[in-house]
Order: sequence, then C-alpha cells, then structure tokens
Amino acid sequence: MTKSHALGIDIGGTFTDIIVFDQATGQVHKAKELTTHDDPARGVVTGVKKALSGKISASAIYRTVHATTLFTNALIERKGAVTGLITTEGFRDALEIGRERKYELYDIFIAKPAPLAPRNLRLEAAERMDAQGNPVTPLDEKGLLAAAKQLVGAGVESLAIVFLHAYANPAHEKAAARAVAKAHPDLYLSVSHEVSPEIREYERSSTTVINAFFKPLAERYIERLASEIAGLGADAPFFMMLSNGGLTHVAEAKRRPVQLLESGPAAGALVGAYFGSMAGEKNVLAFDMGGTTAKLALVEDGEPRVAYRFEAAREKRFIEGSGMPVNISTIELIEIGAGGGSIAHVDALGLLKVGPQSSGSQPGPACYGQGGKSATVTDADMLLGFLNADYFAGGSMKIDLAAAKAAMARLAEPLGLSETEVAWGIHDVVNENMASAARVHIAEQGKDPRGFTLLATGGAGPVHAFYVARKLGLKRILCPVAAGVASALGLLIAPARVDRVATVAVQWGDIDWAALEKEYRALEQDAARVISETGLDAEAADVTRLADMRYVGQGFEVVVTLPAGPYDASSAAGVERAFTETYRRTFSRTPPEGKIEIINIRVSMRARVPGPGIAFTVPSGGSAVAKVSRKVYSPEAAAFVDTPVYDRAALPAGVKIAGPAIVEEAESTLVVGPNATMHADENGNLIVDLQDG
Repeated sequence: MTKSHALGIDIGGTFTDIIVFDQATGQVHKAKELTTHDDPARGVVTGVKKALSGKISASAIYRTVHATTLFTNALIERKGAVTGLITTEGFRDALEIGRERKYELYDIFIAKPAPLAPRNLRLEAAERMDAQGNPVTPLDEKGLLAAAKQLVGAGVESLAIVFLHAYANPAHEKAAARAVAKAHPDLYLSVSHEVSPEIREYERSSTTVINAFFKPLAERYIERLASEIAGLGADAPFFMMLSNGGLTHVAEAKRRPVQLLESGPAAGALVGAYFGSMAGEKNVLAFDMGGTTAKLALVEDGEPRVAYRFEAAREKRFIEGSGMPVNISTIELIEIGAGGGSIAHVDALGLLKVGPQSSGSQPGPACYGQGGKSATVTDADMLLGFLNADYFAGGSMKIDLAAAKAAMARLAEPLGLSETEVAWGIHDVVNENMASAARVHIAEQGKDPRGFTLLATGGAGPVHAFYVARKLGLKRILCPVAAGVASALGLLIAPARVDRVATVAVQWGDIDWAALEKEYRALEQDAARVISETGLDAEAADVTRLADMRYVGQGFEVVVTLPAGPYDASSAAGVERAFTETYRRTFSRTPPEGKIEIINIRVSMRARVPGPGIAFTVPSGGSAVAKVSRKVYSPEAAAFVDTPVYDRAALPAGVKIAGPAIVEEAESTLVVGPNATMHADENGNLIVDLQDG
C-alpha cells in the first residue's frame, strides 16, 4: 500500500487536536477531543480513530508528528520526578542563589520560583576544573557514589550532574555519569555538558535540573503514545516537535526533553508563518487561543523569531527575572492564561477579572455539563450567540446552556449587572488581557503593531480576533482553513531542526580561525548526525552559523547570524561586519571604541521534510448563502441583532461578505463584526478587513 497520509497530534490543556493529511489529494481529516489528563494517550487514540473514520487505514500513515503542553504544565504544576543534583563542592546553593537580582526592586514580599531540586536533595562532589578546562582537583569518585547513594535513598528518581566549567572540559561529568549509571542503573541521569554545554553556571544548572525533572515523565509518555499509535496499525516514524519549531526523533527527545517545553506553541507560530506567506502577508501576529491559554508570536518576513534562552514558570507572567532560566532555542512568543476555559471572578475591589485560572477539560466550562460551576469565556461566548450550542466541536459535544446561564447569573448578582452585560464583560476583559500581552510583546521587539496582520487560529482565536484586532488598531485579520486545529496542521509543515552551541570565550585578537572552524565543524557534524537519525538527508540540509558576541566588559551578548563558512583569517572582516550591523540594529549605535569577543558559537541545521506543501480544495464560483440567521450580541448596538451564519466549507473563493456575520466550521467559529468586510481567497483563507469604528 502507498503511504501518503501524515498524522499530526497536538495535546493542549483543554483539547487534543488531530489532523490526518493526505498529501496525494490535499484532503484534511480532523478531530477534536477533550484532553484526558489522567492518560493523554487515551484522548489521542479516540481522536485518531475519529479522524480516520473507518475510511482511511492507519497503515497508510507514513509519519506521525506530535507536540504537547504536557511538559510545560508539569513544570508549572510541579508534577515531575523527585529530582536530585550533584554539583561541584562549594556550589550546592548556586541553583537557589541564582543571580541575586530582584525582578521587582521594592517588593519586600517578592517570590522566586522554588528550586526543583530542594536543598536536602542537592549534594556535592569534590572535583574542579578551571575556566579553561584544566583539571584543578581530581574527581573523588568514592565521595560521588556516596552522595548518589544518599539521594537514591531519599527517593530521588532523576539526577542532574552539573560540575563547574564542564562546558570547557566535560571529563569529570562523563566519569561521574559512568560511575553513577553503573551503581544505579535505574536512575535517570542528566549531565550539563549534554543538556546545556555553555557558559554561566546558574543558567546551565537550571536547564539541566529542569531536564532531569521531567525526563522520566517524557520517556514513559513518549514510549506509551508511540506504542498506542503503532497499535492502531500505523507503522511509521514518530517525531516530536521542538520548541525551536523543528522536529526530532524519539530518542533525541527522550534524551533532552527540555527541548520540548514550548513545542505546542511553536507549532502555532509555524502555521502562522506558513499561511501568512501563502496569503501574501509576510508580517503577521500569530494569535492562537485555545481552551487554556492564548499564544502570540511575531512573524517578520515570513519567519518567526527564534530566541536562544527564555524563562519558564514565571512567578509574574510579564516580568523578566521571575522565572527559571532555560538555555534552549525556542520560537519567541508570549503565552497568557486566556482561553475558552478561563474562569471569570470578582476580585477584592469588586472588579470583573478573567483568568489565569482555567477549568481545563475537567470539569470544563459550565456549558460542558461535566460539573463545572464557574462562568468561563466559553460560557460567555455561548450566551452572546457567538458560538452555536448545536454545532460546538462539530456537534460532538452536548452543550448545556442552562448551566451556562446559571453560572453567569451567580457572577452577575454581586456585580449588579444583567447576565448579558456580564457575558460581554467577560468577552471584553479577556480580549483586553490578550491585547495588553500583545502590546508588551510587540513593544519589546521595538515594533509597531499596526504594521502586522492578525492571523487567528485555535478553537477560540477566530471568535475573539475581531475585537482583539480593534483594540490593537490592526486593519486585517487572516483566518486559515482548519483554524481550530491549526497547531496540529503546523506539525506537518515543520522541518527537522537541530541547534547546537559551544562556549569558546575568545577575544578578537586572539582568535585562531582554523581552531574556530574546527569547532563549527564539530557542531555541524553532531547536528547532521541527529538529522540523519531522523531519516532525512543531512547533506541537503540548510546550515546557519551564529555566534553570541559582545564588546569586552559587557555582561551579555547579542546573537549574530554569520556568513557561511569555512572560516580562515580572511573571514574576520565579514564576521566583524555582521556583529556591528546586528549591534547597531539592536541598540541604534555602537561604542566609539571597544574590543570584540565571541562567547558562544552556534549552529542551526534545518532539513525540509519531503513531500508537497499543504493545499486545500476550495469551492469555486457561486455566491455565499447564509445557512441560518441567529441573534448575536452587538456591543455597538448594545443589543442582540439578527446575524447571518455561513458554513465555511461552502464559501467559494472570491466571495465577499459584509459584517456583521458568523462563519462556522467544525472546530472554530469566525466572528466578523460591523464596519468590516470579509472575502475568501483561492487557498481558502478568510480575510477580514476592518474599517474605523
């Protein structure tokens, strides 16, 4: 049998999205299931069976790609393994001391994230390397094994080993890992030179401990899910989406699961870039709103931004320094607790607030009829008429409108407002929350939001996009086909990607260009090995060389994209020019004088997955006919107004519709407000142009 189908699986906090894409015909089969948190694989199997719907054999699947928020949630909720740390003698508390910097200087009640390895599970081993990687104190293997035995006796399931300056010389870490693995073969190990081989002890320690924290969870989860999919008859490679928007194979994902932290949101940014380019929009704000969170990512010139470090589990969501530093490459985005399941409440000042707490999939919003009592965003959208109770999730879920009204009434009473006023208040407040987050994110990049098109995906994204765009002053909204399961679709367009880093810490005049070239070659060979293990042609992969560079005396670096190699002494001018251009673009000017130094070197290797791109069959000719009209709340009229409702699958290319209007498909609903027009392009994208008003 010819294998022509690709399977995408995206597990979110509320819904699990499934896509089966036939590359031969361009047909897409979709399913949306409530996430089964007690056993995520159960919801996946149910969804895959629905997407296959008995018409497609699982044996026709030639690859499976998976993304999940499971690891992010495990980190935030502290539901990982009991984790220990063995570090260099004298550095036991470095993980907790951190940078000794208060992210809010005058807050005397400031809270920092508690270490994943508490102090009683952090022990030391006698050993020492200097900053150049020269041994100063030999490894005391006997003391090391005594520490490991003590931690195992205390219940440690996963151990991080982080020795001082191991990025410069990992010999002691390698010897320690061998000894501990031999003595405790069932203990999960994470060593810093494999997880984060770069300078700065606190950040390297934090990243390695996070990797250890959910390494057992990752191994068990990935193995079980891959086994369940194979059990359906899908004898195909199983890939994982990484935070940087690339794919990797299962073995690499299990070895360094910290790379998977932002895998779900990364897929949404990728699909935003893909469909934006398809519609001729190179600069888009990818807006993905699901049941638990909303994600926003800037895409410029058709590419999402990539950062090489970020913070996880921030105590205060928008404040840098309040989270745990993680040294991984990740698509740069902002994520807030604003989704369909976000719970509305009245605060101590009597003001209406929405989120960040979420009802999730269990018990879910009140309208799900699963025991939820709190009013949520989805309940509000139902009562406002934006959502169709008889066609929610394609009609696969029975909606209890009476429960939604009862929840809204309980919230309305202390506010002294009507149920409709509170419902609109919830919709408006959550929109403002998302618009505020977008303003912060865009401002941090030094950009003007009005130069971007809002690309709306996720089950709730198209419902809220119109009024979010209005708040941001945007003039255009783009809603792609299958918007409700777009992140799962994004998995199928992702390339295989490997990022590698090494610390060199060398000043400009001391650079040995032959040695630097050798270092870059070593990183490229390691990346090519992983690409090949993923089953792709590493020889045809695109390779980008980068470096973290600064002026001597500065505390932090800028990441510079460098000219292609190989390097020799004649490469100096091009590398220096790349640095000064990046520095000037970032800070508007360069210092009048100063020596340059390279701290880290980086390699990014991307290999495109073979096969045609995603295309959809779009009806041609004819005019749009509303399938029904229903009462939908209009804030402009402060009343419910008759609004035409269209079936997205029946909209032909070129059709134009004036707002207000509603466009429904199985997994999402697009709201087109007044003073706006919508048209469908030849690729099936719905494009909404907003007028002032």
